[in-house]
Amino acid sequence: MTNSALWRLLIIEDERPARESIKKLLQKADVPFEIIGEAENGQEGLHMIRSLRPDVVLSDIHMPQMDGVKLLQTVREEGLDCRFIMLTAISEFEYARQALEYGASGYLLKLSLDPQGIRQTMQKAASELEKLERLRKADKWFPEQDRQAPMDHPEMNRIIRYIDEHYAEEITLKGMADLIRMDASYVSDLFKKKTGVTLTHYIQDRRIRAARMLLAETDGTVSEIGRQAGFENDNYFIKIFKRFCGMTPNEFRKQEAKEESGL
Repeated sequence: MTNSALWRLLIIEDERPARESIKKLLQKADVPFEIIGEAENGQEGLHMIRSLRPDVVLSDIHMPQMDGVKLLQTVREEGLDCRFIMLTAISEFEYARQALEYGASGYLLKLSLDPQGIRQTMQKAASELEKLERLRKADKWFPEQDRQAPMDHPEMNRIIRYIDEHYAEEITLKGMADLIRMDASYVSDLFKKKTGVTLTHYIQDRRIRAARMLLAETDGTVSEIGRQAGFENDNYFIKIFKRFCGMTPNEFRKQEAKEESGL
């Protein structure tokens, strides 16, 4: 997505004056989002998320029919891919903490909303979306059947989502176990059971997808691309790349160049 493009934003807030105020503040904050819809409660919001597939949901926590935390939990369990920013009063801070545990990008205090605070929070969400967009570009280098579909286990979905967004950073079994507050050995066994591959294999797969895209679409050196994809050691990057792709990074780049030129 280019800088001129806009991310899609859905606002879920049960009070109309609050929604109008939020829209004005968003306009003043000058953030790269377009409002594609508004909902008055969590249940209506869930239907709109399913149909409109927004990039970001700006949701109140305390709402009729379904509160914001339950909405976020339901969206995650269904494997729907969107960022959440929660609107909360000071008295609802415990709910905001729970929302962060389910992967919310952040929260805003309703009583102290201002353009600067909204700008900082929305820019953080935009940065997360840009990272995800880069990974989606990498995904095109692997067959559709190799991609990991959302599972019936929200904690495993959360790990997969984390890997998708942070593949270039250091990721460990202990870190993933801490993320979902489970025993590391149990997480290792459950991940293998649910995905059919080990956690290490899954992380390497994501990194190689990114490397393939970078090799084909950028002029970076093999060493630079290896680091950008999450491999600190050049020799290890080449070894894993060859294991997954059957050729070295340089051989892959030459092959892609030939196919692109029609030779």
